[in-house]
Amino acid sequence: MKTLGLRYLGDTILRKKAAPVESFDQELRDLAHAMIETMRIEEGIGLAAPQIGESIRLLVIEGSVIGEHEEPRVYVNPVIEKFSRSKDVYEEGCLSIPDIRCDVERPLELTVRYQNLNGDAMEEEADELLARVLQHEVDHLDGILFIDRISTARRALLRKKLRDIEKKYA
Repeated sequence: MKTLGLRYLGDTILRKKAAPVESFDQELRDLAHAMIETMRIEEGIGLAAPQIGESIRLLVIEGSVIGEHEEPRVYVNPVIEKFSRSKDVYEEGCLSIPDIRCDVERPLELTVRYQNLNGDAMEEEADELLARVLQHEVDHLDGILFIDRISTARRALLRKKLRDIEKKYA
């Protein structure tokens, strides 16, 4: 299976709002499967299309995040409908920002509406890790990175490391 090259902090595609997917064809299925393969090789638990250079509203999440013995799931045109009021702080990282991990506060539960690879409308309740990964990946589709959700003080402490990542992958 084909793997795809990752895009890193500093790449402008990571800061763009991705376009909706309109064509549910073999090309989309092939891209989703290549994203799953890439996510696994890079040892990620989620991957959004902008991270591999495609500015479309497509993301994949590793099955182990969803539940025991689950297959990876593909979310096309995901929209988070509802968030719980209860929040949690947990450490996040990102394949597009290597070697940086930070605590990020996010709602613990949500409802997501999306389409599957056939274009069928789906709705799912998510909590804990799945809710966190969905929020992180949907943020990518909106041009938001997890470092945008940390405190200004923490971001200031990371400024040099973040600049070094931008230079390394420019």
